[in-house]
Amino acid sequence: MSDLFYRPAGAWVGDLIPYYKDGTFRLFYLHDWRENKRIHGEGTSWFELRTSDFVHYEEMGEMLKHGSVSEQDLNCYTGSIIEAQGEYHLFYTGLNPNPEFVENGVPLQCVMHAVSTDMEQWRKIPEDTFYSDGIQYERHDWRDPFVFWNEEAGEYWMLLAARNKEGPSRRRGSIGLCASKDLRQWEIREPFWNPNMYVTHECPDLFQIGEWWYLVYSTFSERFVTHYRMSKSLSGPWTAPRNDAFDARAFYAAKTWSDGNKRYAFGWDPSKENGDDYGDWQWAGNLVVHELVQEQDGTLTVRIPETVSRHFAKEQAAVWGSRLGDWKESEGGIAAEADETFSCISAGSMPETCKISARLSFSEGTRSCGIMLRASEDNNDAYYIRLEPIHNRLVFDMWPRRIEGEMQWHIKGDHPHAVELEVPVELHADTNYNIEIVVENSVCVVYLADQVAMTTRLYNLKTGNWGCFVQEGRANFEQASLAVPN
Repeated sequence: MSDLFYRPAGAWVGDLIPYYKDGTFRLFYLHDWRENKRIHGEGTSWFELRTSDFVHYEEMGEMLKHGSVSEQDLNCYTGSIIEAQGEYHLFYTGLNPNPEFVENGVPLQCVMHAVSTDMEQWRKIPEDTFYSDGIQYERHDWRDPFVFWNEEAGEYWMLLAARNKEGPSRRRGSIGLCASKDLRQWEIREPFWNPNMYVTHECPDLFQIGEWWYLVYSTFSERFVTHYRMSKSLSGPWTAPRNDAFDARAFYAAKTWSDGNKRYAFGWDPSKENGDDYGDWQWAGNLVVHELVQEQDGTLTVRIPETVSRHFAKEQAAVWGSRLGDWKESEGGIAAEADETFSCISAGSMPETCKISARLSFSEGTRSCGIMLRASEDNNDAYYIRLEPIHNRLVFDMWPRRIEGEMQWHIKGDHPHAVELEVPVELHADTNYNIEIVVENSVCVVYLADQVAMTTRLYNLKTGNWGCFVQEGRANFEQASLAVPN
């Protein structure tokens, strides 16, 4: 099935556990029934999704079945898979919040183990279950095991989303460390990383490219985002690049995997309550995949997967239409001088599924410019993908914003842009920036200059035109086009 931002029928995609085998990405994920739990019952299982191109997906169904209400793994939450000792070993979080467990002194979370010879049928090994020691780590935060072979130490290491037992309550988050020789018995050790910054570090992930190690984790303390740190040694120090995130608020719990050539980050774009732009973000949503690229200085940048870009093969040039302000059209481009005002121009109708591309530049002193999505015929209502040179950031905005009545303008004012939907990026005058925007239904993913990505949702405006805009400055848009799949 072709579904760029996959979501199962009647359910949602939660945390992903990627694995690559025989030319196919095996994407295990937490299957969230939400309101359909009244039909399907309590509990969360691992389902599996397969793809070789991030365009066509095959749903394989339930692969690791959750336990009953009287078992520890009523919810089978995030973990990892490693091939070792002639088998595939799956480590996952077992969580049962029912009072009979918690009130009887059983910790809320634990690490559990299952094995398989073919990754098709998994056999649980309940006797391998283990909990936090309750000494250096809190008892109830012990989840998201990531297991890898540490060649230097000659043993398997497990990283965990954990919390220290001592310290300021909102800064106890650490990445716990356990070690094993046989993947059965685990020794609990001092934290792998203990920065005293967050409540916890969810979904830890670790990989190496060349001389650099990368530590990936997600937080919900200062903001919901997937971070990374980098080091030339597993013992650290783990330094933060200037832009330490793969995306913004609407790309969470990302874990990575490589096909042996390229590495990708797999996360989910959360839905919003009631399918409303102004609703609260929800847990789980649609699958989103980014390609990660290592730069010369070791930092990671984010770009659109090549197969996704190629999927949009039928290109349609911009058809310039309704406008505000003065625009000058030239061969292959259009430009506006809006030194003291706002100018925008329609480029044609925007299908439900499409990729919008352009190469844009701006003059010194320009306050903002970018691309409009699903704009009304009079260009009054629209979503805005906005570059803000003065702040060196890419942001998401919409107009109108939520206001309860005309007079509320004078009382509440407007928000400057969607909270947490901003991405830092160096922006320089008289420089060309390629922008690619992929939209499918309510999911929207923006890629700028093969450097950064920003994922969001488009709910309230269902249809409209796309176009260009500039505010208090001058901007030029070249090679502006819209493409749809063949």
